[in-house]
Amino acid sequence: MKIRVDRDVLAEALGWVARALPTRPVVPVLSGLRLEAGTGLTLSCFDYEVSATAQVEAEVGEPGTVIVPGRLLAEITRSLPALAVEIATDADAVILTCGSAEFSLVALPAEEYPELPAPPPLAGTVDGGVLGAAISQVVAAASRDDTLPMLTGVCLDVDGATLTLAATDRYRLAVRDMPWEPIPPGLRAVALVPARTLADAARAMTPGVAVSVAFGPGAPAGKPADEPRPAEGMISFAVGGRQLTTRLIGGEFIRYRSRFPTEFGCRADVPAGPFTEAVRRVSLVADRASPVRLTFGPGRVLIEAQTEGRARAVETVPADFLGAEPEIAFNPHYLLDGLAAAAVPGQPRPQAGGVDDGATGPGDEPGSAGPADPGLLRIEFTSPAKPALITRVSPAGGPGADRERPDFRYLVVPLRAATRA
Repeated sequence: MKIRVDRDVLAEALGWVARALPTRPVVPVLSGLRLEAGTGLTLSCFDYEVSATAQVEAEVGEPGTVIVPGRLLAEITRSLPALAVEIATDADAVILTCGSAEFSLVALPAEEYPELPAPPPLAGTVDGGVLGAAISQVVAAASRDDTLPMLTGVCLDVDGATLTLAATDRYRLAVRDMPWEPIPPGLRAVALVPARTLADAARAMTPGVAVSVAFGPGAPAGKPADEPRPAEGMISFAVGGRQLTTRLIGGEFIRYRSRFPTEFGCRADVPAGPFTEAVRRVSLVADRASPVRLTFGPGRVLIEAQTEGRARAVETVPADFLGAEPEIAFNPHYLLDGLAAAAVPGQPRPQAGGVDDGATGPGDEPGSAGPADPGLLRIEFTSPAKPALITRVSPAGGPGADRERPDFRYLVVPLRAATRA
């Protein structure tokens, strides 16, 4: 094999594919990346759970296939100067040359490398910007507790021309609805996708570029015709020469739609930007067990947090409040995650907190435009002990300010704040 490829193109593709490599491979060869030179260069990896493939343009002098240590190749490529990279095989070695730099890597045994999984049947397509933003809104709510695998995933719920993403860790529930184009008309199915893998797939999604979503609906298993069929096996996301395929999580997701109360006794509308920034500042003094307390009064909300014996912070933001229960308190990280996700559905914005596992946050979609006016956020609750709902509404009096069901909903369990001395 002998190829010549642009360094920036190669480094970016390698970085994306290498994220799917296992941290502790069952066998050494699974730590490798497969380089296949044909009409261009195809990079791929597979560990029997997740596979990633990226195609890049390259000058192919001699076609061929080789398996190389994946993370090492990615690190080397990132460190190279901005020049063309030449990759060639010589017996059991892979020679990488860029300017005056030359690296020689020992090739892994190609005969031991598994075949990539066959793609499942195409289920539908959706705009990459919309799906990428939706993923970033819900992944923070997925659990990281592997003892409950079902809660570590994001539920993709297909109901005809509507695709819904839902995730929960039992303390908060994030749900996003969006339009999409199903291939089988009237498709009704669900697929439970590992949250981290879904977040990695979102890194390849850009606005205006369609994402192909492929999975196979399972057998009816005695369900009524209008009940969703759990997907089985694998699911894949393909966009712009890249494809990520992963094994679905077994089991059924919770009946998330029934978790949302039909009505609330209290409602507060707050300006998204000022309120989120105030919560972020105030929460700096809160430790893991300390809540952020919201106290509503005429035309304003008092945001307060403290760590006993160490620090206290208070800030006031304008708010419109209706209801008989003026106080409620939240875990600051859960509250910030919900505010960031609800602020501008479908638009990029910085992530406020919560996700620290490499998942994309709102605003991480490549090629996105700058943040839009976040408008107002609505916090609805009935009592300080019952779950509260966070949604985005249009500016006061604007279209959709009181729409029946927003595209994004974030339900969060409050904390019982200590009584003031």
